[in-house]
Amino acid sequence: MTDLTDLSGRAALITGASRGIGFAIAGELLSRGASVTITARKPDELAAAGEKLVADFAGGDASRVLTVAGNAGSAEAREEAVTRTIETFGSLGILVNNTGINPIYGFLMDADLDAVRKIFDTNVVAALAFVQLAYKAWMGEHGGAVVNLASTAGLRSTGVIPVYGASKAALIRLTEELAWQLGPGIRVNAVAPSVVKTKFASMLYAEGEEKASEPFPMKRLGEPADVASLVAFLVSDAASWITGETVRIDGGILATGSRGPA
Repeated sequence: MTDLTDLSGRAALITGASRGIGFAIAGELLSRGASVTITARKPDELAAAGEKLVADFAGGDASRVLTVAGNAGSAEAREEAVTRTIETFGSLGILVNNTGINPIYGFLMDADLDAVRKIFDTNVVAALAFVQLAYKAWMGEHGGAVVNLASTAGLRSTGVIPVYGASKAALIRLTEELAWQLGPGIRVNAVAPSVVKTKFASMLYAEGEEKASEPFPMKRLGEPADVASLVAFLVSDAASWITGETVRIDGGILATGSRGPA
């Protein structure tokens, strides 16, 4: 029987993947047979992440892992990541827009507008730019799958991370528009995690993991591996009739009627 979740022979580009959810996604795709390019801003951290991926998920085969340092907000860095992926692996069938920033918390009336612009540029505009590049360089002719990392903050107001939430709401809408325009050859979906135990989200459980977990029906916070397995499913042939969808992965928090902590 054919394993529809097998990704052998496919090449993936995962942005913001030196740690946390992005790193877990890269590891999961490697474990299913894909080759991966990972990007991040800090070259040293990225190189260390690449070495760990080779050792832990690629069976020591360094030819299956490419690291390209650069800021997702830079047009030159985006172009380099896409170009080098295709030069190295010969294709680019999977794109995961994982990079996200959130330097603003609290009252919107105090929000610095330059910071607001930067959040939207990184979380929304850069994601679209990566899709455009992947489309023109490979996917437009050969097809592929895109997954955008959204958030439950893009589905319900939080009062805590309002600009981040607004940017993720925009990314969810962008996902739907792209799915409509790029089908049938390219599928575009999003995933919307609640609080996942990463350095990025640490402020959301700063008072303790047990307290933060209490409102969740599953009574725990998310792990990067939870999100990674969902993303791997969505980019595989097992999800071949799923596009334009935003899949909540939130431990049931939104099902309670709560807006959730993120």
